[in-house]
Amino acid sequence: MRQRILKGIAAAPGISIGKVFLFDSQEVGQITKKPILPEDAAAEIKRFREALLRTKQEISKIRDKISREIGSEHGEIFSAHLLVLEDTMLIDEVVTRVKKENLSTDYIFHDVLKKYIKAFSKIDDEYLRERVSDINDVGKRILKNLSGVKHVAMPQLKEPSIVIAYDLSPSDTASMHKETVTAFATDIGGRTSHTAIMAKSLEIPAVVGLEEVTSVVKNGDFIIVDGNKGIVILHPTQEAIRAYELEKKGFEEYERSLLGLRDLPAETTDNHRVVIAANIELPEEVPSIIYHGAHGIGLYRTEYFYMNRPDLPTEEEHYEAYKEVAQKMAPHSVVIRTLDLGGDKFLSHLEVPQEMNPFLGWRAIRFCLARPDIFKKQLRAILRASVHGKLKLMYPMISGLEELRQANALLNEAREELKKKNVAFDEKMEIGAMIEVPSAAMISDLLAKEVDFFSIGTNDLIQYSIAVDRVNEKIAYLYEPAHPGVLRLIKNIIDNGHKAGIWVGMCGEMAGDPELTLLLLGLGLDEFSTSPAIIPQIKKIIRTTSLAYAKEVAEKALSLSTGKEVEEFTRAKFKELFPGLEVK
Repeated sequence: MRQRILKGIAAAPGISIGKVFLFDSQEVGQITKKPILPEDAAAEIKRFREALLRTKQEISKIRDKISREIGSEHGEIFSAHLLVLEDTMLIDEVVTRVKKENLSTDYIFHDVLKKYIKAFSKIDDEYLRERVSDINDVGKRILKNLSGVKHVAMPQLKEPSIVIAYDLSPSDTASMHKETVTAFATDIGGRTSHTAIMAKSLEIPAVVGLEEVTSVVKNGDFIIVDGNKGIVILHPTQEAIRAYELEKKGFEEYERSLLGLRDLPAETTDNHRVVIAANIELPEEVPSIIYHGAHGIGLYRTEYFYMNRPDLPTEEEHYEAYKEVAQKMAPHSVVIRTLDLGGDKFLSHLEVPQEMNPFLGWRAIRFCLARPDIFKKQLRAILRASVHGKLKLMYPMISGLEELRQANALLNEAREELKKKNVAFDEKMEIGAMIEVPSAAMISDLLAKEVDFFSIGTNDLIQYSIAVDRVNEKIAYLYEPAHPGVLRLIKNIIDNGHKAGIWVGMCGEMAGDPELTLLLLGLGLDEFSTSPAIIPQIKKIIRTTSLAYAKEVAEKALSLSTGKEVEEFTRAKFKELFPGLEVK
């Protein structure tokens, strides 16, 4: 058969060459619209509640097993699944509609589930959008228990295989063993799904979002999975196999050489040191951060605590999570970004109104200032956890001094409340502002006088500065990190921060682009915070160059007229300095 290449999304790095195991978890068949008699509604609702209970028991067993065999941090993923089963809004909607519409529970639940999945799929946040996988996984289990279809778990393979599936639930991924599962590829999924997170932790190469891989392969087919480039090669030629065997060997040697830098500082050849930190959403990502040599966490997103649950997290829940990360990362620092809900990341039980322009609306710090009851609960938890490590607090989407001062006033109230109860906290904990709004960038000289650090959120800063919706495919070409206007804003932020004597980091995607590392280093960036897997490469670049050379690159880049010119220039400089170093 002829060789064929499928392009997907690189979810976990590495290369695997081998035979296919096509995994079919027995999808639930078509759900039809089945009428019921009014007097049968009570029995249908009872059947629904029994299915919820059986599903809860199944997931609890999986969580306990994974916690014992892989670690509690992975087992906690399934706590989010259990919360879906306790979502009173979802349950009440199903019960009400069964009574009102006289239709089977299977059909009503499936219809409500589709509505939830559709709502999450539209969220303009890759991490939160990928929570669709959690809802879908639990939903399928409930439907199978309603219909009597038994869930088929990932089998223990007898020989090394590449697993191909439409999708893999976290429980399927967690049951994989590196000895027999050498890689996997799926039709759907994204970089920030739990499946991808666990694949990276297990060091299994993975490609997701291939759309059609399950329909074009069969058991026993010989394929290549390239988790670096995000491609799968079906029926590879002998020439392709030989080339990939060499590339696999080279990649593994390259990875080992980079990990040799793990405990070394990110220091230039002329002795200028910066910090390489990691972005995380979940506490279970900490082992990967340490493994890849991060010297801290530059962005700990806390929205996760509010998702997949019918109620608000308690102060104690916040405290325990922050305490755990602080202790594991000590003596390195952890920057906790306060709640960034609102906009497209709203929860129905918080009664956030729908808006014409949610990204310009009631979100992030604006939402928190309007709901001090929610905000102060998180602030107290962060303060309490600060005695267990080196925590730093950061406010998102600050647009002016008034917001910063209001936020700090609430923080001071939280401090006073803890003092009255004789609760210890770090009174010298650093407080920072995330600079992602153009107005904040323009008055960064004023903001710098009232904070201990800045962290530049380039994702939104670019979007707001160029007036481009980065998820709109019609104008995606306008989303340019190297746009001269964006570079000038970044330079202004860094310069103003340094004039005020504070450090400046970057936690947006731009910080993890190897071809822009020299430019950002030359602009004076003090901290690069990115995904764990890219950390060794960013560290290598910094340790191979001098600050003087990086400044020359930055000076030249700032003199160019278009983003395309800057990209071409920085790419050429990258290849000139690192001819043998490929960008992952």
